[in-house]
Amino acid sequence: MSTFLITGAGGFLGRALTTRLHTRGDTIIRLGRSDGDIADPATLRPHQGTRIDRVFHLAALTFVPQSWDHPAEFHRVNTGGTLNVLEFCRAQNIPLTHISAYLYGVPKTQPIREDHPLAPNNPYALSKALAEQACQFYAAVHGLPVTVVRPFNVYGPGQGGDFLIPSILTQVLKSDHIEVRDLAPKRDFLYIADLVELFLATMHAPAGYNVYNAGTGVSLSVAEAIATAQAEAATSKQVRSLQVTRVQEIDDTRADIARAQSELGWSPKHSFRDGIRATIKAMQEAT
Repeated sequence: MSTFLITGAGGFLGRALTTRLHTRGDTIIRLGRSDGDIADPATLRPHQGTRIDRVFHLAALTFVPQSWDHPAEFHRVNTGGTLNVLEFCRAQNIPLTHISAYLYGVPKTQPIREDHPLAPNNPYALSKALAEQACQFYAAVHGLPVTVVRPFNVYGPGQGGDFLIPSILTQVLKSDHIEVRDLAPKRDFLYIADLVELFLATMHAPAGYNVYNAGTGVSLSVAEAIATAQAEAATSKQVRSLQVTRVQEIDDTRADIARAQSELGWSPKHSFRDGIRATIKAMQEAT
């Protein structure tokens, strides 16, 4: 049995990871918003000296549209909070798994490898890119074992309604039609349970600093995602597009996951249809 500290434990990813670790019988130190500001060193101070086998750093502000209105707060929490966690881990030499984001901007090649140049295209992505630079610095200068996971588009039960897939599914199940901003963008959608298994696999990463994409290697358009959702829910509702292109929109993203497959033995187990079916079931059971 191991002891893990999870920041952002009350969030979408944190809840899923906590549940999975509980099934293993591990001891979990949960840090959520009610426990303090992750960018404040006082939040982690009570756990100094505690035997911790690994920190999973998930705490972050994540909703991209809000980052355009509040960029300084995103940098304070996402970049500053990561520095705080790095200092905590450095002081006790605790390995860190840092959960980053899609940082590649408009891709020059598909599928996108981890060594693709970073090109943050919104304040959220920029805050995460700077946090990654701090992780790399601590690994190189202080010898801290750090593994970075870059999720592409994650979905699953319990995700906030502002995100694309839960917004689609809520309309599929409850509305008389389905309305989205744009049907064209294509994304690599990864089911939450598969991402959690990658988190666990990072405990077996090579020594030093490592970065892994988290995706499936397949991309689907918003229109295709809606069609799959309707097929699983047995609906045929009208689909309306507002034909509004998001600021700095990217047409297509598809992850190269060969590194995680070869170095960690990880591959996603759920197809998009599998994940949508499970998410719909969870939403129906929750009502």
